[in-house]
Amino acid sequence: MKIYKENDIAIGKVTGIQNYGAFVSLDNGQTGLIHISEISSRFVKNIEDYVKIGETIRVKVLGFEEKNNYLKLSLKAVNDRERQQIKNPLSFNKPKRVKIRHDDKDFEILRNHLDGWINESLEENNMIKTDFTHIIDKVDMQNYAEKVKEINKKINEKTGLGNDFLGWTTWPEDYNKEEVERMIKCAEYVRNNFDILVVCGIGGSYLGARAAIDALKGLYSDDKLKIIYLGQTFSPTYIAQVMKYLEGKKFAINVISKSGTTTETSIAFRLVRELLIKQVGEEASKKAIFATTDKARGALKELCNIEGYETFILPDDIGGRYSVLTAVGLFPIACAGVDIKEMLKGAKDSMIKYNNPDLATNECYQYAVIRDYFYHHNKSVELFVTYEPSLTQIGEWLKQLFGESEGKEKKGLFPGSVTFSTDLHSLGQFIQDGSPILFETIIKVNKPFIDIEVPHDDANLDGLNYLEGKKLSFVNEQAMQGTLKAHEEDGHVPNIIISVDKMDAYSLGGLFYFFMRACAMSAYLLEINPFNQPGVEIYKKNMFHLLGKKGY
Repeated sequence: MKIYKENDIAIGKVTGIQNYGAFVSLDNGQTGLIHISEISSRFVKNIEDYVKIGETIRVKVLGFEEKNNYLKLSLKAVNDRERQQIKNPLSFNKPKRVKIRHDDKDFEILRNHLDGWINESLEENNMIKTDFTHIIDKVDMQNYAEKVKEINKKINEKTGLGNDFLGWTTWPEDYNKEEVERMIKCAEYVRNNFDILVVCGIGGSYLGARAAIDALKGLYSDDKLKIIYLGQTFSPTYIAQVMKYLEGKKFAINVISKSGTTTETSIAFRLVRELLIKQVGEEASKKAIFATTDKARGALKELCNIEGYETFILPDDIGGRYSVLTAVGLFPIACAGVDIKEMLKGAKDSMIKYNNPDLATNECYQYAVIRDYFYHHNKSVELFVTYEPSLTQIGEWLKQLFGESEGKEKKGLFPGSVTFSTDLHSLGQFIQDGSPILFETIIKVNKPFIDIEVPHDDANLDGLNYLEGKKLSFVNEQAMQGTLKAHEEDGHVPNIIISVDKMDAYSLGGLFYFFMRACAMSAYLLEINPFNQPGVEIYKKNMFHLLGKKGY
C-alpha cells in the first residue's frame, strides 16, 4: 500500500457521481470524495462536464477524515499544484509524511457521513484563498519561520510595540454582545424613520464603513436609506453642497470621534447638527443623533451626556484604522441593512484560522512575509488592484491601514490602489513598462452580485458580435487573466491574488481581519510600532499654529 504525505498528488478512478461530488477509488484502495466545490475554480453546474465514471484522474489529497475513514480530495488543485511546482515561489522544509489507512471500497459509510464535510466545504468555499504562484521570485519562507513564531507570540500575548492597541486581535470573539444588539435595534430605527444617514468621521472613523457599504451594497443600490459622508475634508464646496442637499430632508447623524475635537469631523458635525436642530427642533434632534466615542471622556462624550444622545463605544485598546469591526464601522454598516453578526462571524473564523504560528500553513503570514521580502528586494510600492468599482473604497481602507501602520522611521512600502480595467487606460503602461518599483496585490471576487449579457447587434459596426450572449463576468475575468499574464510574463511585475468566492458580510469580515493581522505581522517584521502615527501629529501642530489655535 502506498503512503501519501499531506498535499500529495494521487491517481484514482472515478466510481460514482452525485450532485454533491464525485467518488474516487485511489490506486492504494482508499476511498475518497471530491466535493463539488473542489471540482473546478469555475462554477460547476454539471460534474460530468469535468469527470466521468470509469475515468482515471489525478487528484490532490486535502486531508483525511479519521472518524469516517475517507479522504478529502481536490481536482481543481492539481493544476494549481503543478503550476506551483514549476514556479516554486515559496520554499519550506519538507512536511512529515502522513500514513493513510486502508479500507474497503464500500461507499455506504462515506455516503452516510457526507453532511458534515459538505457543510464544512461550503463554508470554506467562501473563506479567503491566496495565490502566490505569480510572484516570480522564489521566497525562502524557512528564513522567516522562527521570527514569525516570535512575532505571533508577541501579538497574542500583547507584548510587542504598541501593545496597548492590540485589542482588535481578539475582538471578533470578545466584542460586547449587548452593544451589538443595541446597534442592530438603533439601525432598524434609523432605517424606519429616516431617508439619509450622515456619517461624520475621518480616516479610520469612516473608511472601513464606507468600504464595507460600497462593497456589499454596490454603488447604485436601491436601498431605502442613503448614506452620505461628511467630516473627512475641509473642502468648502463639498461641505456646502452636502448641506444644501440635506435641506428639507429627513436625516440622522452618526458622528464618530474618540476625542470629539478632530477638526474636520467637529466642524462638519457642528454644521449638520445645527441644520438638524433648525429643521426638527432640539428634542427631536436628540433622537436622530448617534455618537461613537470614548466610553468615559472627551468633548463628544461630554456633549452626549448633556444632550442624551445614544452612544456607542470606541474601545481604548483599538486604534482608528483597526476599528472597522467595532461600533465605528458596524453601526453605519448595520444602518445600510447589512448583517453585522455575519461580518463578525467571518472575522472570528479568520481570527481562528490565522492565529497560527506555523508559517507553512498560515497564508496570512505568508502574505506578510512576501511583502517584507519585496520591500528588501527593490520594491517600494504595493499596488492594490480590484476589478470592481464597488471595491475601490477597499483600496482606500487598505492604503490607510498599511500606510499609517508601516510608514515610519523612513521604512515601509508605499500603498497605492487602482481599479481595473478603468485604470489600465491610465496607469497600465507604467505598470507594464515603467520603473520596476512595484508589485500588485489583486483583491478578487469570483462571483458578481448580478450579471448582464452582451447583446446582439445586426449592424455589428463595433465588431462585438463575437461576444454576444457572453456574460460580462466572463469578459471581466478574461481581462483579469490577460492583464495578469502581461504584467507577470512580459512586464515582470510580481502579482499576489487574494480572493473570496462572493462578496458578502461573512467574507468581508474575514478579509478585514486577514489584512489587519497581516499588517501587524508586516510592521513587526520591519521592527516598527504598527499602531502609532507620530508623523500625522506634526502637520496638525503646524495647521493649528497657522489657524491661531491657543497653545500652538
